[in-house]
Amino acid sequence: MNKHLLALLSIFVVVTTNAQNITGFKSENVKKQLDLETAFESQITAANLDSWMKRMAARPHYVGTEYGKENAEWMLKQFKSWGYDAQIETYQVLFPYPKIRILELTEPSVYKAKLKSVPVSGDPYTEQGEELLPSYNAFSRDGDVEAELVFVNYGIPKDYEELEKLGIDVKGKIVIAKYYGSWRGIKPKLAAEKGAIGCIIYSDPEDDGYVRGDVYPKGAFKNNTGVQRGSVMDMPLYPGDVLTPGYGATEDADRLDREDAPTITKIPVLPISYEDATPLLEALQGPVAPVSWRGGLPLTYHIGPGPAKVHLKLEFDWQLKPAYNVIATLAGTEFPDEWILRGNHHDAWVHGAADPVSGMVALMEEARVVGALAKKGQRPKRTIVFCAWDAEEPGLIGSTEWVEHHMAELQKKAVAYVNTDGNGRGFFNAGGSHTLQTMVGEVADVIMDPQKGVSIKERRIAKDRINGGDDKFELYALGSGSDYTPFIQHAGIASLNLGFGGESAGGEYHTIYDTYSHYIRFKDPEFAYGAALAKTAGRIVLRLANADVLPFSFDPWHKTVSTYLDEVMKSSESMRLEVEKHNKLIADNAFYLAADPTEPFIEPGKKEAIPFLDFTPLQNSMMTLESTIARFDSINFYSLPDSKLKALNELLMHTELALTDASGLPRRSWYKHQIYAPGFYTGYGVKTLPGVREAMEQNEWTEAGEQIKKLALTLDKLNNHIEALCSIAKN
Repeated sequence: MNKHLLALLSIFVVVTTNAQNITGFKSENVKKQLDLETAFESQITAANLDSWMKRMAARPHYVGTEYGKENAEWMLKQFKSWGYDAQIETYQVLFPYPKIRILELTEPSVYKAKLKSVPVSGDPYTEQGEELLPSYNAFSRDGDVEAELVFVNYGIPKDYEELEKLGIDVKGKIVIAKYYGSWRGIKPKLAAEKGAIGCIIYSDPEDDGYVRGDVYPKGAFKNNTGVQRGSVMDMPLYPGDVLTPGYGATEDADRLDREDAPTITKIPVLPISYEDATPLLEALQGPVAPVSWRGGLPLTYHIGPGPAKVHLKLEFDWQLKPAYNVIATLAGTEFPDEWILRGNHHDAWVHGAADPVSGMVALMEEARVVGALAKKGQRPKRTIVFCAWDAEEPGLIGSTEWVEHHMAELQKKAVAYVNTDGNGRGFFNAGGSHTLQTMVGEVADVIMDPQKGVSIKERRIAKDRINGGDDKFELYALGSGSDYTPFIQHAGIASLNLGFGGESAGGEYHTIYDTYSHYIRFKDPEFAYGAALAKTAGRIVLRLANADVLPFSFDPWHKTVSTYLDEVMKSSESMRLEVEKHNKLIADNAFYLAADPTEPFIEPGKKEAIPFLDFTPLQNSMMTLESTIARFDSINFYSLPDSKLKALNELLMHTELALTDASGLPRRSWYKHQIYAPGFYTGYGVKTLPGVREAMEQNEWTEAGEQIKKLALTLDKLNNHIEALCSIAKN
């Protein structure tokens, strides 16, 4: 048989098979939905993404800039022309602009850091001079400090454990840390807790410079003067405007005094290039850094302290700036008070072609086509709200303020939030609420990869298998780092974060080189993956908007959370055994016998025994849930009359809320979700079952026991919620 005919038959079989069952749709409505999605997909035009990016990334548009406002007003005009009820909602947020930035090596030699990235040939956007935002870390504290320098690798907890073993203390010192390894805000946070008085963060070429590939403009990677800007706000405490925690930063809102804002870092911190970092690192002596700490610079990496001594002086202009959120609404025909929210931010540290405009233009193309279909009579059943957030870069501020301001209405009306951010060429990545995993997998099964001619799901699984995974398509758990955070972790709204990448690496992130010129050379030259993102997110939004039964599946959630529980139980046992082994070695004098007589020996202390943690409440709750979920899965909800389906969906849409607790997590009550949260010392990185897991990691065993009971009550609340769903079919 002709191979082309075989391929066509294969596609026919896939479509036919999928047509038999789409999660959330009655069999008689499946074809109508698939036809709508096919019509939607056929109208996605990559050329629009290209022209819109060129327009939006033409000039710097960080918070409070005139061009940021122009972009918001331009997007507002587009949404209105596509048939949306659109408006700009403005919040007044604290934003620091750098006034003074001085970094000097004062001993044993003298060097004054340039703190300036150079324009490159062939990229006119890098030549915009004073309009380019200087490199700095937003929400650093003002300061004027001078002290010996200490190299702390990535500046994460395990690095300080290594320093402690070496007998090196950073108290009263200035630390220099590499970017990567963790979210940047963790580096000054930990340094301050360890007693440091200042922090410098530099980009090592091993991570995103010449070790990885040719540097810009020849290649995609960071050149010697590139500097990553970024916020160091203590977002694991709470994101959003630092002066209005938990409520919207409206013009007349009560505000904290800046000195009382807990999410502003405690010490001054400055990012620098590897050109400026080199003289500082060369001047360090002390122990040679461990092998795993050494980067790609042509020098011997020493830790210090000293004899390198540096002077760091920072001063900021702290002003309230307007943040412009564009909110575009297309009312649903049948369920206007059930909202599907779709968002991406539009502000950038400089031009932001990759981050965030590549995702923003995909969202706009989705909105354009959905609007065009609505004008032809194919309006969604539920309301779709497209959101273009401002002030994401300094701390998820625009989205957080909007969620806090509209909290009561959102918790009543929101079904789900679908987020994107930067996008590039490569593999499909999807994270989010595991109740949505089945639906996302079904959509990923019908979107074709632009390069490989297979589904984006198939390509994702192939990569996972190469890396030791299996044939399952799974969502990753959401930590933080983009605008889904206030929706899922504060408001308890089911959320997704979508994007493509893995074949578009570079060093442009948050630098003056994240430009249209860079993007069309190295990221997604034909905007094929931008179009793929629009098709993927658009299908997900349309399925949520038109489903007969909202496509929440509990079995994937239960399987996933069961693995989290297994992890913390095994971790508890391994920690207990490790302490017992340590204390036995001390009792047997084994440490003395093993010590190298040529090295200084630090006598280890006996560790406090780890108490037994009773995980029975969690195990019991998960067993009960398993039974209730099986009962839910056995019910044919599609056969229910419309009145009962309406009641079912009104309850289903609040499922994620059942996984929150009003008291929040210990020491950070803003984070309400009991299953997913950013780690207190990982920043963006997720901590699952965070109340229990982090109490264990901090050796707070009484608290760990309390958090086990609290989590069990949360799981019981979800069980009651699912039982209520089941009861709708009976009554």
